[in-house]
Amino acid sequence: MQTALDALLSGTARDPVRHALGLDALDRQLRPLLPSGLAAHVRLANVTEGRLVFLVDSPVWHARLRLAASELLDAARSLGLEVRDVAIRATTQPLQPPEPPVARVPASRSNAGRSASTEEAFRAALAALAEPAPHGKDEG
Repeated sequence: MQTALDALLSGTARDPVRHALGLDALDRQLRPLLPSGLAAHVRLANVTEGRLVFLVDSPVWHARLRLAASELLDAARSLGLEVRDVAIRATTQPLQPPEPPVARVPASRSNAGRSASTEEAFRAALAALAEPAPHGKDEG
């Protein structure tokens, strides 16, 4: 991780890919230092002109991050960053990618209106009817 941080601090930070990698590495180092519950709602967006810029996903988390700003500055300084301020921006977009939706099988006309447990019982009954009778005899 240190090489990404070095890239962020060096003149190669103008390369967008290296800059993004450096920010990601720094974000992974700083986020565990946040108060519990806050880390999932915060993302390091940039380090510029002595300022750590964070994104949060609601005003509530903005206030909580503001309370943790001095600890974040101390942690960033311990990593070698020369920062003096924290800027916080709120966004309406989720900071973490959303979980993929669970694939749902569309209800066919044959099971429309039945619950999953009813459908399961129905399938079990059909399977029981399809099984051969005991001792190889067919009932008829």
